[in-house]
This record gives sequence, structure tokens and C-alpha cells, in this order.
Amino acid sequence: QVQLEESGGGLVQAGKSLRLSCAASRDIFTLNIVGWYRQAPGKQRELVATSPNVGNTEYAPSVKGRFTISRDNAKNMVYLQMNSLEPEDTGVYYCYARIFGEYWGQGTQVTVSS
Repeated sequence: QVQLEESGGGLVQAGKSLRLSCAASRDIFTLNIVGWYRQAPGKQRELVATSPNVGNTEYAPSVKGRFTISRDNAKNMVYLQMNSLEPEDTGVYYCYARIFGEYWGQGTQVTVSS
């Protein structure tokens, strides 16, 4: 089991950057996959980026080249660096982990104004 807590969301103008952080309650190298999902108003939750322990990171086509997922295993942290933000990036961003089950944080709101 793992608890996840996001931080770093907020209101930002289009074209600017934000960095989201996710603190995990256990060693993240023990997690099969960590990642970020988001949910816009009236839409389903969608994958933003994932980082498996083995294999390549995966990004949604809409964020590729603008967002970067990273891990700090020593601090049990997962980050999402978001550059060149667009109003379409607005939503609640959730940290995700998978090990013998799926785990989610409570979410952090990101609002991008035009």
C-alpha cells in the first residue's frame, strides 16, 4: 500500500510553467509504475505521463515535448514539470502509483488562463 500527496497546483497564465510534486509514503523504487493523470471538467480522467521502473516513460500526445515526468528515489518524490501551459491543460492532476493495485492522490487543481 502507498499514500500519495500532490502539491504545486495553482492558477497560471498560458505560456507559463508549473511543477507538480507528489510525495509517496514508501520507497518509490518499489512501485512498478508512477505517473500523473488529469481530469478536466466534464471529461474522463486521462493519462498525462507515466514512469515505470523498467521501460520508457510514456506521455500523452497533447503534452509530449512540453511536460516532463521525473523521480527522486532518495526523497520518494515524483515530479511533473509543465512548460508552455495551455488553457486545455486545466484540470485536476492526480498522482498515480501501481503495485499489487492502483493508488491515487487526492489531486491538485491546475488552472491555465488565456
